[in-house]
Amino acid sequence: MNKLFYQFPETWFGDCMPYGKDNDFYLFHQRDNRNPCPFGEPFGWDLATTSDFINYKDMGTAIPRGTDEEQDQFIYAGSIFEGEGQYHAFYTGYNRDYPKLGKASQVLMHAVSDDLVHWTKTQDKLTFTPQEGYDPDDWRDPFVLRDEENDQYMLILGARKKGPKTRQSGRTVKFTSKDLKEWKFEGDFWAPNLFVMHEMVDLFKIGDWWYHVVTEYSDRSKMVYRMSKSINGPWIAPKDDAFDGRSYYAGRTFCLNGHRILFGWVATKEDCDDKKNYEWAGTFVPHEVYQRADGTLGVKIPDTVWEAFINREKIEDFFIDSKDARSEKIIKEHCGDIFSFEADIIFSEGTRTFGVRCYDNPETEQSYQFIFNCNENRYICEKNPNWPWFTYLSQGSERPIELVPGKTYNIRMIVDDTIATIYVDGVALNARLYTKPGDALGIFASEGALQVKNCFISTNLKKD
Repeated sequence: MNKLFYQFPETWFGDCMPYGKDNDFYLFHQRDNRNPCPFGEPFGWDLATTSDFINYKDMGTAIPRGTDEEQDQFIYAGSIFEGEGQYHAFYTGYNRDYPKLGKASQVLMHAVSDDLVHWTKTQDKLTFTPQEGYDPDDWRDPFVLRDEENDQYMLILGARKKGPKTRQSGRTVKFTSKDLKEWKFEGDFWAPNLFVMHEMVDLFKIGDWWYHVVTEYSDRSKMVYRMSKSINGPWIAPKDDAFDGRSYYAGRTFCLNGHRILFGWVATKEDCDDKKNYEWAGTFVPHEVYQRADGTLGVKIPDTVWEAFINREKIEDFFIDSKDARSEKIIKEHCGDIFSFEADIIFSEGTRTFGVRCYDNPETEQSYQFIFNCNENRYICEKNPNWPWFTYLSQGSERPIELVPGKTYNIRMIVDDTIATIYVDGVALNARLYTKPGDALGIFASEGALQVKNCFISTNLKKD
């Protein structure tokens, strides 16, 4: 079980609809009990609150699912918004039995609250039914914001055009309203013809830039974003348009007290098997989003999460020189299944690869590794050795990063049971690690040289 990252007992954390008030984040989310599999038993929205992403208070069911005969047999994703004197939940009512009855399976619905805890369904849904020409079974995940420039509310959601599921007609569509009651359909908001479907759409502004976030499952199966100086686009693709890799999915953001947090979940793998595919839902892991000087977005560990680790052990600076081979230094044995690691790393000209190994077994030389390919400007999570072929499904477990000899790279990593999360220069990668061949931590370099400074390890979490 995870000791740090959040997952309610006996359930798996699904899509999160975050909200923040005073010093607390409200995590409205789905809890899948996998009875007998993901999406097996219908669910509503549950609620947990936290001020530090270390300690969570369970608030139970916030919006209960409907009956098997009602539109919201399942309550799919949506958003929480404050306006017109109340809190509003705009959500997707999904009934898996409706298509065979000739009804749309996914319809936008509405609930209201005065305290963020107790909610009343309004049953308002007629305005938000799938529009003509759009797929009635892919119409979900509404997000509401205030468009101050035009003095109106805006609601965007993920959709696709009617037609074969293979068609990449995924798009974000838009409604507007003056009062959160009467809504006008405005057509497509962003229709790039890149993905089969847009999920968990998000829209926010930092400084002069607007950012539109979409989760997709037909290309690289992860979150991507576009940026624009206008709320209506055109939308520019940054060089690295993602926040994380394949295992981190369906995140929404919320900014509270100057900190914009990305609320995504790290997927489990089928049968807890390194070689198998990812499945829906898992464990909540927060990223803090920040804006770089050029307007692009990076992510880092929230300070409260990093500071939860205490009694950091300082490792003496060291140098690995391995010009025509690969060498590894074990920097700590017996790390256990919860620890944090930080180091500044500089690689020399001509170095082929370097990296960090966790759950390392020095005797068998089996481990997981985050390996930085200096000539390819990317890093990957994989098993080492990858024998017998293949020992780890690593497709999508990689990130692009500009690797420059002589530059100092600060690496921070947290391992919490089966989850490893690493951050390098605002580029994050989460991965699931199940077999755990050992419990040492090592650093290696191949056909080059590596200088390691300011290295710290902690295997202790502070108590509540």
